[in-house]
Amino acid sequence: VQLQASGGGLVQAGDSLRLSCAVSGRTVNTYTMGWFRQAPGKEREFVAEISWIGSNTEYADSAKGRFAISRDNAKNTVYLQMNSLKLEDTAVYYCAATRALVGLTSRAYDYWGQGTLVTVSS
Repeated sequence: VQLQASGGGLVQAGDSLRLSCAVSGRTVNTYTMGWFRQAPGKEREFVAEISWIGSNTEYADSAKGRFAISRDNAKNTVYLQMNSLKLEDTAVYYCAATRALVGLTSRAYDYWGQGTLVTVSS
């Protein structure tokens, strides 16, 4: 499975941004897909995931109410819509895939994209 994340950039606080993760090698609806992020000097942390069965979603507390993960099976792509961005959302965002029904932690994921940088300015 190959993952290609894109869509990062420089935005202002309060703006919205949509990240994309293009999946190749397997169909996106056979994997639980997740988004993680890593801010400078911090460990990688879970942001959101969508399960391959039932499309159940999970979010980190920091993402609830502002971020939305979705999957387009026809395009074999997973999205992370980020609204009301805050300075603390600045990080490199990674998409990842696992065959597990529930991931939530980075060690549960087997495949990783290269990351896309999101910078939120005041």
